[in-house]
Amino acid sequence: MHPIENNPNPSLHTMLITTSPTVPGRKILRCHGLVRGNTIRARHVGKDILAFFKNLVGGEIEEYTKLMAESREQAIDRMGDEAKRLGANAVVATYFTTSMVSKAASEILAVGTAVTLAEEDE
Repeated sequence: MHPIENNPNPSLHTMLITTSPTVPGRKILRCHGLVRGNTIRARHVGKDILAFFKNLVGGEIEEYTKLMAESREQAIDRMGDEAKRLGANAVVATYFTTSMVSKAASEILAVGTAVTLAEEDE
């Protein structure tokens, strides 16, 4: 589940986001439909040079790892914002997909189903 309590985006403090199709102990009261959030990021020339040298010696390319992590978080935030606009309090069945937009830019897309969950004691 998305770590809402650590999320700097205050609009998501009540949004539960999970990859599972259900939430244990919570009933789905209403399905609001498909929601998505995306971002397209271009590589940075300076980081490409560092990545080139890292490729020569092997190992993790930390500059790209950080770029992808930031991109995933932005896509999740945008998906959560769309779900909130629809009146949902959760997004279930979340998944990610990526695609190349150009040789130097990639899109990350977060997709899920916006739902309203019953409170735990209902």
